[in-house]
Amino acid sequence: LLEKMADVNLKEAALIVGVVAACYWNSLFCGFVFDDVSAILDNKDLHPSTPLKNLFQNDFWGTPMSEERSHKSYRPLTVLTFRLNYLFSELNAVSYHFLNLVFHVVVCVVFLKVCKLFLDNRSSMVASLLFAVHPIHTEAVTGVVGRAELLSSIFFLAAFLSYTKSKGPDNTIVWTPIAVTVFLVAVATLCKEQGITVVGICCVYEVFIAQGYTLPVLLDTAVQILRGKGSIPFSMLQTLLKLIVLMFSTLLLVVVRVQVIQSHLPVFTRFDNPAAVSPSPARQLTFNYLLPVNAWLLLNPSELCCDWTMGTIPLVESLLDVRNVATLTFFCFLGSLIVFSLRYPGDSSKTVLMALCLIVLPFIPASNLFFPVGFVVAERVLYVPSMGFCILVAHGWKKLSSKSVLRKISWVCLVAVLFTHALKTLHRNWDWESEYTLFMSALKVNKNNAKLWNNVGHALENEKNFERALQFFIQATQVQPDDIGAHMNVGRTYKNLNKTKEAEESYMIAKSLMPQIIPGKKYAARVAPNHLNVYINLANLIRANESRLEEADQLYRQAISMRPDFKQAYISRGELLLKMNKPLKAKEAYLRALELDRTNADLWYNLAIVYIELKDPTEALKNFNRALELNPTHKLALFNSALLMQESGDARLRPEAKQRLLHYVKEEPHDANGYFNLGMLAMDDKKDTEAEAWMKKAIRLQPNFRSALFNLALLYSQTAKELMALPVLEDLLRYYPDHTKGLILKGDILMNQKKDIVGAKMCFEKILKLDPNNVQGKHNLCVVYFEERDLIKAEKCLVETLALAPHEEYIHRHLNIVRSKIASLSATEQSSLPAYGTATEAAEEKKKKFQNLKEVKTKQTAPHTTVDNNKGHSKNRKRTEKNNMDKETPKKSTKEIKDIEKKRVAALKRLEEIERILSGE
Repeated sequence: LLEKMADVNLKEAALIVGVVAACYWNSLFCGFVFDDVSAILDNKDLHPSTPLKNLFQNDFWGTPMSEERSHKSYRPLTVLTFRLNYLFSELNAVSYHFLNLVFHVVVCVVFLKVCKLFLDNRSSMVASLLFAVHPIHTEAVTGVVGRAELLSSIFFLAAFLSYTKSKGPDNTIVWTPIAVTVFLVAVATLCKEQGITVVGICCVYEVFIAQGYTLPVLLDTAVQILRGKGSIPFSMLQTLLKLIVLMFSTLLLVVVRVQVIQSHLPVFTRFDNPAAVSPSPARQLTFNYLLPVNAWLLLNPSELCCDWTMGTIPLVESLLDVRNVATLTFFCFLGSLIVFSLRYPGDSSKTVLMALCLIVLPFIPASNLFFPVGFVVAERVLYVPSMGFCILVAHGWKKLSSKSVLRKISWVCLVAVLFTHALKTLHRNWDWESEYTLFMSALKVNKNNAKLWNNVGHALENEKNFERALQFFIQATQVQPDDIGAHMNVGRTYKNLNKTKEAEESYMIAKSLMPQIIPGKKYAARVAPNHLNVYINLANLIRANESRLEEADQLYRQAISMRPDFKQAYISRGELLLKMNKPLKAKEAYLRALELDRTNADLWYNLAIVYIELKDPTEALKNFNRALELNPTHKLALFNSALLMQESGDARLRPEAKQRLLHYVKEEPHDANGYFNLGMLAMDDKKDTEAEAWMKKAIRLQPNFRSALFNLALLYSQTAKELMALPVLEDLLRYYPDHTKGLILKGDILMNQKKDIVGAKMCFEKILKLDPNNVQGKHNLCVVYFEERDLIKAEKCLVETLALAPHEEYIHRHLNIVRSKIASLSATEQSSLPAYGTATEAAEEKKKKFQNLKEVKTKQTAPHTTVDNNKGHSKNRKRTEKNNMDKETPKKSTKEIKDIEKKRVAALKRLEEIERILSGE
């Protein structure tokens, strides 16, 4: 490529670089807008974790080519450059815009080389500068997705330049440039589909420029051959051979391209391109009228718009429509240029011919004349055709400036055009700063496009300005009353404003606009998948009402009946069926969705949740693992699979559970649940210091974390740090005054460590106020009475406790001890009790059976689902669930309780080594 550009001198290249930089420097301050969101922000193919092969299996937007919702735009090399941007700067928009600017400079320099094949140096520079500053290019250069045009243009022009070297001395064929051309055509096509049209330009160049034929000469030769009066000249045979090789290579590329799209054209709605679904003659008249519309944008780029779909250009439905005059004028002018370029020999006609080829041939794929496309007018597709336009203008300027009378005027006009175009481009770039500025600038040009009103609403919605967004969405429904998406937007915004009734009304309007199913007949209409979201959104809205769950299920089933391959309907229905306590049916729904998409990590995760509901943790763990194989950073799968491993009680799984939780906290560093469960794992492994650190970190993130506070206090109690447990318990009971287990633990510490019988008594009495049948609280209060030496009250208390738990042997024993002590006092008329030995013995027996609690708070998530989404965005919904886990307490030997004093010490230790059970929280 550098060799081919050798005659573009440094001054010319520097001038182009300076002009482009002056026009596009402010594009570096723009963000990701419009189509950039789908192609960059939402495209997983940019992520390093996505296999490179996916780039060659998915379309430009990251959608598998096999899916009907795919736009079939196959541009893997362009996506590869996005991926390189992501590798170096992730989602920093500056690097993406800078690379676009660099590519535009390269295109301008290569275009200058092409111009020099047909124009003199001065005119070539004029054409290149006009191309560099033309405002029509802002969409291709400042819009990041326009990179497809830029990359394709580089290889497009390089392929053409290579082909111009295929003619050797004495009209011989040089095959190497032809092979390079075919390769570059393939590369250009992998950047954007229109790259293949350079083959047509090469064919025209070969016949009319390289060989110097004119149309009359070709016709005369053909007539002579048909009459048998002559043979095909050798030079013409060589030309035919080159053309056959080119055409065969092109046909091969077309066959491969058709295989890639799997012989299915993309599905577009009538809102994307209204003329495409219109009857004759409106379809033909409108499509032909679009040609002069595009030509006018090149001539007068004063009113530019990012979106020309829907009602932007009303249909031309009659031959009497005055706009047909513009169509007729355009074709007359174009026809005259074609006749001039093909009929007459000379450099001027050759220049005009090549300019026309650059205008017409690359525009054909976007013209709607042979197959419908997903837009009415798109400014970025004029990037290559504008090259031909610039050559025509430069050639005309050359003709005018060569006349002495018009020389000054032609120069003044040229400078004025270049200056005004540069200013317009600079100003237009600011429109692409954000989605709000872009769509508001479009509304200044066109107020009849409901999509623009919707997009301004989306921009405001993203800023949480729902009230203003609603105004724009409502305006969209007024501009286009039958726009299903606009009514869905209104419904979603009402829902965000907590106006459920109005939201349901809007969704019902949108639903009424959907094609209706005829009973007894198979539904055959093709519906845009995003429009089917109206059923999902409406069902998600009404299922908040427990009495309408069946109604919501009916809506999901209706969506599935319309599109049996509508994956999202199965996902949402699966979640609803779980809510309806129908896990087996939920399992069926998720398995059906997996038949449609086995590479969706969220689906495997959802199926794992179903198996948890079905009490099958082994299968649940297998499905969590499948989700993590597909997406190693799937946060919910990491968390819940770790909990499942922890709850299994299998010590062999604990190291992997810990690794997953560490990965989770790396992904979610501000979620206290991750640190808490790491603490619980450490407690299971008897790593007390580590457990303490994790619990403290969880509490720092969430000071009122109930389970973390209690388990930290319990940890201190088990490690002979009871006094450190007290302030933690104070915090717990400040947030949760009715926390029974916290009150029990606090009371035991006060009684056995602080010797604060009054404080302990208050704790146990509060427990009984909350739950009069709490056996632990009641029994501990009995011990308090015994410590207070009120044996009668202790006896009465133990009798009441025994009535609550008649089979508890330790209560029987303690009651017998108290009665024995009462009888002993009565017989001997003793006035005092021994210090604390017997009371401690009672406490020791109590502690053998006393169950304190180790709380484990887990987070189990509901399945992933896409809710209330007209734009296809996915959200996770979480719910908590209770879990239980028992662990045996190590027992002391009998030697430790022989001596009363040793028994007392052992009793205190017993209190610290409490049985673990999971709380009911």
